[in-house]
Amino acid sequence: MSRIRLLPDIVASQVAAGEVVERPASVVKELIENSIDAGARKIEILIRRGGISLVRVIDDGSGMDRDDALLSLERHATSKIRSAADLAAIATLGFRGEALPSIASVSRFRLTTREPNAVAGTEIIVNGGKIDIVRDGGEAPGTQVEVRSLFYNLPARRKFLRSENTESRTIEHQLQLQAIGHPQIAFAFVRDARVVFQLPPAASLHDRIRDLHGNELLERLLPVNGAGLDKIDISGLIGRAGLSRQTRAQQLVFVNGRAVESPVVTAALREGYHTALMKGQFPVTFLFLRLDPASVDVNVHPAKREVRFRDPTAVREAVVNSIRRTLEGGRGDWQEKFRAPASLPPQPIETTAKIPEPRHRELRQLGAALGERGYNVVAGVADPGRALVKPDEFAQETPIKRDRNSQFQIIGILNKLYVLMENADGLVLVDQHAAHERILFEELRRRMEEQGVPSQKLLIPQTFDLPPRDAEWVERNLSILQKMGIGIEGFGPNTFKIDSLPAFLQTSDPVSFMQRVIDDLKSASNSSSALRLGEEMIAMTVCRHAVKANDPLRYLEVEKLIQDLLECDLPYCCPHGRPTMIQISLAELEKKFGRKA
Repeated sequence: MSRIRLLPDIVASQVAAGEVVERPASVVKELIENSIDAGARKIEILIRRGGISLVRVIDDGSGMDRDDALLSLERHATSKIRSAADLAAIATLGFRGEALPSIASVSRFRLTTREPNAVAGTEIIVNGGKIDIVRDGGEAPGTQVEVRSLFYNLPARRKFLRSENTESRTIEHQLQLQAIGHPQIAFAFVRDARVVFQLPPAASLHDRIRDLHGNELLERLLPVNGAGLDKIDISGLIGRAGLSRQTRAQQLVFVNGRAVESPVVTAALREGYHTALMKGQFPVTFLFLRLDPASVDVNVHPAKREVRFRDPTAVREAVVNSIRRTLEGGRGDWQEKFRAPASLPPQPIETTAKIPEPRHRELRQLGAALGERGYNVVAGVADPGRALVKPDEFAQETPIKRDRNSQFQIIGILNKLYVLMENADGLVLVDQHAAHERILFEELRRRMEEQGVPSQKLLIPQTFDLPPRDAEWVERNLSILQKMGIGIEGFGPNTFKIDSLPAFLQTSDPVSFMQRVIDDLKSASNSSSALRLGEEMIAMTVCRHAVKANDPLRYLEVEKLIQDLLECDLPYCCPHGRPTMIQISLAELEKKFGRKA
């Protein structure tokens, strides 16, 4: 007796359903993608009991005639693929030809469809994969699909579903993804006879984000600058530096209109936000990539959640460059917040303040290391080559001139740490330590990129072995590592020797350090600074030498600190991702004092 048999069609459909239909949200996703591919301009979704009892999707798309409606319930039947060559350039959202028969095999299924000019439509009722009724229908033009009692004939699958509330939230998240990916389409979502949201067609992504997430989030987003990219169109909205979440829940990426999860894009986002977010935080992004369908393989995941790029390096470079340009380009709008208050007359005012003598801080270790190479080290934020404060200057009372034509008006210093400023929008608080960190970080990074990192010889050279792929990468990038101040050379097959490290690096284990360098640089883009890991070392160094809390600064130094901060590439945050400035609006103050409801 043969042990190998062909599975019955119903069992085969249920097996396919195990890949395509994981939960009610999977059903909603497949049905909405079919509606979008059918040219729908309005889609209504109704669910009961988290979609387990009922999922109904109604659209005003092109509809189908009876023959097409019956064929759509056959396995491997689709209108989106004609030959194997079409698989290399998928331009639609759905394509497998397994969604409808898979869903129908594990539910009580009803399909009603009608073409716009047809006199009557078609109604098909399927129970557990078996067609029971085919008859004329009188529904409006478009397609309506009802899925009842999901997994009623597969109790083992049904018991793995989560609570009704969890399934409903997952469906809502899926609907929001589709609504953001296709703002020109109207969406309505009804849960257990209650309207959750009703979104009209939006003129732009901005309007759709405002409808879903409110104006407060929208004001903290920047339009993506994707200009100058070849073959890859990048658009959308991303959060300003410092706007982050503890999870990737709002890190949304769309490739050719399809919401996807891509390790390539995720790594590129992390790199694009380098030094602009705190460690462990994730950016808020609504990122849209459009590229040739032939350069994207969407056929690598049964539920089409993941994609594969033909040239992942080019995609990563494009995303990184777009994110960096966007964050740096938003500096102008950010600086505009610190214009002079319109109500103040443009006249200088002199005040007298007694400034306590501050402690002198120098970049001792870093300054010594760079000074050996002839660098003009900036130890502070006043003039290049000059310390931030000098111990012999501030014992007497100093007249302070305040020019109210400047972008900001310095009021004072709170708790010897926070600089209080006034601008046209209200009150601004500046963390003097974070601000000085950013200034020193960008200055030192620029100098090191131009002139290289000073290195120091090790007392005893260290050797270490690497896996073949890592060894090959090191051989190709020896010049980059040497520019970082790392003296490394081959010492046999897959073995390398380190004889020098950056002068200001403090490490007791050069081998572990090198392994971290290799891991970090391998994930970095080609356009990244050659000092990619050196940036982390610079950030740690400037943190030790930046002005601290309780370091008193005179007015002119505070003013110079703010001016230098506004000139930085990323003035919004320190190298560790903490914000440098916080704005408290006049409206918020008036609300706190009860002047406004």
